[in-house]
Amino acid sequence: MSGLPLLFLLLPLAALSGWYVARRGSERTSGARVSELSTNYFRGLNYLLNEQQDKAIEVFLKLAEFNRDTVETHLALGNLFRRRGEVDRAIRVHQNLIARPGLSDEEKTIALLELGEDYMRAGLLDRAETLFNDLVAMDALAPSALNHLIAICQHERDWGKAIEHAHKLERVTGETQVAVIAQFHCEIAEQARSRGDLDGARKAVHAAFAAQPESVRASIILGHLESQQGHLDAAIEAFERVAERDVDYVPEVLSPLLDCYARAGRMQRAEEFLLQINERYPGVSPVLALAKLYARTHGEPAAIEFLTRQLRQRPSVRALMALIEVNLHTAQGEVRENLLIQRDLTRKLLEGQAMYRCSRCGFGAKAHHWQCPSCKSWASVRPIHGVVGE
Repeated sequence: MSGLPLLFLLLPLAALSGWYVARRGSERTSGARVSELSTNYFRGLNYLLNEQQDKAIEVFLKLAEFNRDTVETHLALGNLFRRRGEVDRAIRVHQNLIARPGLSDEEKTIALLELGEDYMRAGLLDRAETLFNDLVAMDALAPSALNHLIAICQHERDWGKAIEHAHKLERVTGETQVAVIAQFHCEIAEQARSRGDLDGARKAVHAAFAAQPESVRASIILGHLESQQGHLDAAIEAFERVAERDVDYVPEVLSPLLDCYARAGRMQRAEEFLLQINERYPGVSPVLALAKLYARTHGEPAAIEFLTRQLRQRPSVRALMALIEVNLHTAQGEVRENLLIQRDLTRKLLEGQAMYRCSRCGFGAKAHHWQCPSCKSWASVRPIHGVVGE
């Protein structure tokens, strides 16, 4: 952690200690103790301003030790240690605070919540889960404890428990959790599908629709299930529904949808769908799909003409590379060598480029994720539109 953020973390603690010094100064008749505390306080501030964070922490630790009745000081120190990665020290601070007699119920539950966060940071998820479950049972800080329990279940991929906690969170806060509950059911469906349990996967998909009828992910999974079981018309309907509900997910369904069109012998419908989506969707995926379709049905000159026209309207490195690939089929001699050079250059432009970005935290990825690997938000990772992206 850099010096400036740490300064902002410690300044409230310093201000609290300074207030305590002033308060004690008004109560005590002896000036020696006040002078000592004032000296330590200003020494701690001086360490902060000079970015000597460790020395500043030691000074404020002494102030907190002297000021044993100030719970906020210890909570602030424990939180600071956790932020700095000194989780063992944070755990000791919070455990000592909880063991102190005379704490109010509110102070004790806050300290327990902080201790649970310490355990999570230390990877002691079993201890954290037990502690948060106790807090929920006591109906103390239930929303925060439930949110942490959901985070633990997501980490452990225990989607059944995550659904239970999300329903409890709805009841406690009155705020809907249908979007994440639907995602949890979809995770169960994906697990069942991966082990060949198609009936279990279909049951979980229906549960996702029950939670959130417009769930895009549930429609995608349903499309795959129908395709696997040979129900091509139902699969096409499910995949097309995805484009109607959220056009940003078109790249995720184009390949399986085109496969279903081909297996069902409905290539005319495929062309109509792609032309329609190409009008609505700003990305390049429908363009590339149409170019491949035209190359098969109308010949490569038609594909080249279509790609050239599209490149003028929406410049794209991926479309340019597709145009080069089509031209390579007939090019010879020096023209072919030049095209190969251009293909290699465009390929290098795309290497390492993020194709998706989280709208919450800005995390970039080459592949789509339903849950952002960085901030853990659901359905926040979207295609990046632009010359180099989608």
